[in-house]
Amino acid sequence: MPESKTIFITGCSTGIGYTTAVELKKRGHRVICSARKQADVLRLQAEGLETLQLDLADSGSIQQAVKQLMVLVDGKIDGLFNNAAFGQPGAVEDLSREVLRNQFETNVFGTHELTNLIIPIMRQQGHGRIIYNSSVLGFVAMRYRGAYNASKFALEGLVDTLRIELHGTNIKLSLVEPGPIESHFRKNAYALFKANIDIASSAHIDTYQAMENRLQKEGPAVPFTLPATAVAEKVIHALESGKPKIRYYVTVPTYLFAYLKRLLPMAWLDFLLRKAQ
Repeated sequence: MPESKTIFITGCSTGIGYTTAVELKKRGHRVICSARKQADVLRLQAEGLETLQLDLADSGSIQQAVKQLMVLVDGKIDGLFNNAAFGQPGAVEDLSREVLRNQFETNVFGTHELTNLIIPIMRQQGHGRIIYNSSVLGFVAMRYRGAYNASKFALEGLVDTLRIELHGTNIKLSLVEPGPIESHFRKNAYALFKANIDIASSAHIDTYQAMENRLQKEGPAVPFTLPATAVAEKVIHALESGKPKIRYYVTVPTYLFAYLKRLLPMAWLDFLLRKAQ
């Protein structure tokens, strides 16, 4: 078994965060989870997972969670997996300023603030791993996902810059870029779509009907969907390997679009992305 490490994971209520926490614990690592809702915190604690309450959209919650975390781990942390995020569907022209801001508060600003509180601790101890759950939509854009696309593009820009700035510190950064993964992501996205998009007055009303059908579909909605363990495997490598990768692709669409982005003229890539669901 690998040397035991202590890792903090955000967004562990379900899906990728939960599965990764369970898999890392099985491998002998100490995992500190977080969840936004108190009910989820209590449920995870009942399952034997050390869990803190953390809302990345709330700076006070981030500060408090880090204080509690440092007490739990006696001021030492080997890894941070920035997993928590959500996706706000809707055409770009239907996104209000407030809706777009809310998308960034969690996916970018909260993740950034949390990371900046952890980096000095890793600097002082002389090592650390910071792993980010990004997306295939962090390097290609798909229609009606503009808010989420933008948040992941922004996250990748910050991470690429931070990685260069941290060179020589023994703090290693990795981006995990999944395509379709089995989770509650689509269910949560549908609720946000209904709450924040004025469907009736949109120029995209006809297209929205098909999008609603996809968001409400039970089970995998697109081909090549993988279980959350596929992401957990990449996180395990990024945490345990002596030479973690800068980027980890997960699912066929991620590998495919990474290849096509390098190969095709932009207009051709746009054509394929318009056909994608």
